[in-house]
Amino acid sequence: MTAQPTSAILEARGLALSFGPTPALRGADLVVDRGELVAIMGPSGSGKTTLLHCLAGILVPDDGQVWFDGTRVDTLGETGRSALRRDRFGFVFQFGQLVPELTAVENVALPLLLSGVKRGPALEAARSWFERLELDGLEHRRSGELSGGQAQRVALARGLVAQPPVLFADEPTGSLDSLTGEKVMDLLSVAAREQGTTVVLVTHEARVAAYADRLVLVRDGKVTSPAPVAAPSSLPAASNGGRS
Repeated sequence: MTAQPTSAILEARGLALSFGPTPALRGADLVVDRGELVAIMGPSGSGKTTLLHCLAGILVPDDGQVWFDGTRVDTLGETGRSALRRDRFGFVFQFGQLVPELTAVENVALPLLLSGVKRGPALEAARSWFERLELDGLEHRRSGELSGGQAQRVALARGLVAQPPVLFADEPTGSLDSLTGEKVMDLLSVAAREQGTTVVLVTHEARVAAYADRLVLVRDGKVTSPAPVAAPSSLPAASNGGRS
């Protein structure tokens, strides 16, 4: 089932997910508009990372619906969700998760290579990010030869190089000191806005959330927001509240 494009690019409807007997999400709802930078905050164990992973198709909820750009995500098989993560989503994680055997420029080029771009053009596109993110001269270093801030900027370039419609960032500054974290957030917000990428990030730091257009709070597996959230009717109408 698909729908005509709307201002919303992501929507979670009534998401519920438990890990064994422990509920992580208890009817979470969220709408994210195109080009928006949304910060998700909440106490440890509140379900914020679980919500992000459901939106990104990493986890499948027990109940509820996830929509991306008019496509129902939670009913896709692993192959379909893997294709979305490869071709349409970018990711930045707390510790960068660079491939240690690859150089910095090869790490950045990796999403393009996995999507079928030839090595030469992929590396050329990757190199263009090094000056942009103040990484000149580090193209051939491996992750063990980079500082934490440098490695996280390489991870940011990797997340954005394919110009994904959505970038998911899970505690992108959690392993960095405050000054380096602010630098990474400056670069992330500018780069994302320049190419119109929607950003959904999880953070526990108010200084990071301050970069967002909107703050979403997750408590006890449910979403609250200090700012109004778009009406759920902006994407296809739900059918009986369950999967179809």
